[in-house]
Parts: sequence; structure tokens; C-alpha cells
Amino acid sequence: MVSHAGGDAATTAATSGSTGAGSKRLIVPDVLRGIAIIAMLVAHAAPFVPHLPWAALFAQATLNALASPLFALVMGMSAELLRRREARAATTLLQQGVRGLFLILLGVWMVTWGSWVDVILGYLGVLLIVGAPLLLARTPVLVGITAVLLVLSQPVADAARSWEGIATAPAPIRDLMTWTVLGQNYRVITLLPMFLIGALLVRYGLRRGPLLWALAAVAPLAYLAWPVAERLGLTGVRTGDYLDTLRDLALVFVTVVLVILAATVRGDGARRLWARLFVPLIACGQVALSLYLLHVGLIALWSGSHGRPIENFWPGWLVIVPGMILAGWLWWRFIGTGPVEWVMGWLTGRRKLLLRGRDRSA
Repeated sequence: MVSHAGGDAATTAATSGSTGAGSKRLIVPDVLRGIAIIAMLVAHAAPFVPHLPWAALFAQATLNALASPLFALVMGMSAELLRRREARAATTLLQQGVRGLFLILLGVWMVTWGSWVDVILGYLGVLLIVGAPLLLARTPVLVGITAVLLVLSQPVADAARSWEGIATAPAPIRDLMTWTVLGQNYRVITLLPMFLIGALLVRYGLRRGPLLWALAAVAPLAYLAWPVAERLGLTGVRTGDYLDTLRDLALVFVTVVLVILAATVRGDGARRLWARLFVPLIACGQVALSLYLLHVGLIALWSGSHGRPIENFWPGWLVIVPGMILAGWLWWRFIGTGPVEWVMGWLTGRRKLLLRGRDRSA
């Protein structure tokens, strides 16, 4: 049985859901993963509706900024949970290495589809391969590594951007440099601290407590750093800079705090309400990789024939956002494991039943 450290019986019940006889599965990571994939759906569907009111564009940009760091954080949570379940470190690292390679190969293949999506799977594959061994460190050491990475992220990215030989470097080196430090929208150097923070949150316990209140206090300060800096005359902030990272941390911390508060709410009525609201998020979270593959494929089919819409094309947006959410819920509700998740489980020796029973009361 998987459970988090700390918290009373009510907290454990609120943040765990049964996924089969005699087993428990943490709800919070699934909900966060569901939010991340839905945020990515909204971001990738944006070209279908280029003309929107300012408020809608702001919300769209916020979800776009949230998606990738939240994915990295949840990947760190999952990697830490797997490390706890597997007694042998070598087995864990082998499984995570296979997962990482699978994501890289899948991402490289998806890039050839010709969609307007900047495919993240290659970055996440490298992130998993690099990040999983770090989780073998003790918690104080892991905190130190996370702090050092946050400090070094911008200087390392700046140094890599100044490398003149990148244009003539062999393709594998260019790809590796793109995944690690030079990516336009993603890079491992900034995703890795999020990965480690996710693992540290699991070690602390996904519960109310001093750490959660600290995250709630830090989030608004981190979010305001960028606009305050602009007021002071600092311009030209690029993705991966400190201010960009602070905004990502703020958005992720707010999301984590709100989800944990909702998952640990007291009172039967409130808990039933949140249980219902969490269902589509849990569903999309458990089949997130399959949804990612499906929606990028649909966008590639559209963009290959029509390109980017000049005017708002709401049918395309409806297919990619609510359509994918509905598809994820239907698959999870009536079938179970996502097909891509099933393949990954088979490759790593942690096989999942494609058709699985589920405790409907969860």
C-alpha cells in the first residue's frame, strides 16, 4: 500500500483513492498530472483561437507557463514513490532509464509529425534519466542539490547560448544541448529543480503543515518578482532566466497548495464535493501520456492540411480541449489503463492490466 508520511487518518483517506483490491493510490499526484495535461491541451489549442479577449489570453498564457514545470514536479513525485516501492536501487534506475529512453524515442518520432506543438517528451525523458539517480541522495543533500541547480540554471543557460559551435555540432549533440539547456520552451536545467521539489514534497508528506503554508507565502512574492523587475526597468527576460523560473515556481506552488488543501478538506459534504470535482482530473492524469500522443496527432493532421488558422476556429479548439478531456474520462472510466501507459509498463516490467477493475466508490 502506498501512503504518504505524516497526517492523520482523515488526511490519508482524503488524499488516497482505491484503484483495486488491497491497494491504494495517491490522488494528489494524479490530480496535479491531470491539471498539467489539461493546461497543455489549452496551450496547444491556442492557435485555433488567435483572437480572444485580453483576460482569456492571460489565462491561456498562465496555463501555458504552468504546464511543463507541473509535469516535471509530478514526474518527481512519481519517481520518488517508485523508489520507495522498489527495494533494489539498481532495479529502480533500470526501470527509470527504460522509461526515459521510451519517452525520448517517442518524442523524436512525434517531432516528425509536423504539428505546431513543441513536443516535450524528449525533454522529460532526459529529465527522468538524469533526475532518478539523484533521488538516492538523503533529503538534506537533495535540498542542497535543488538549491544549487536553481542558482546555476540561468548562468548555465546563458553560457550555452553563447556557444558558437552549436550550429555545426553533430545532430545528437545539438539535440542533447537543446533538451538540456537550449530549448526554446523547455530545458532540463530548469525542469530538474521542479522534479526534485516534487520528490521532496512526497518525502515531507502531501499534507497540511508548515511547508504547505511556506509555499503559499512564497508563491505571490515569486510571481510578483517579474512585474516588479519590469517596473524597475529590467527588460529582455528570456525563458530560463531567474524571473521566468520564479514565475514557474509561483504557479506550481499555488496549484500544489490548492490541490492539497482541497484533498485534505474536512467535513463529509466538502469531501464528497471535491471527490466529484477531482474525477475528470484524476482520469486525465492517469491517461495523460496517451492523451498527449492523441491530441498532438490530431493537431498534426490538421496543420498538415490547413496550417495555422487565421481566424478563430472553435471546432478545432473544442476537439482538443473538452474533446480530449471527455475522451480521457471515457477511457479511464470504461477501459482503464491508457494504451501508451500500458506499453510503458510492459517495457519496464511493471505490467498493468489494460482492462482493470476499479472501486467505483473511489
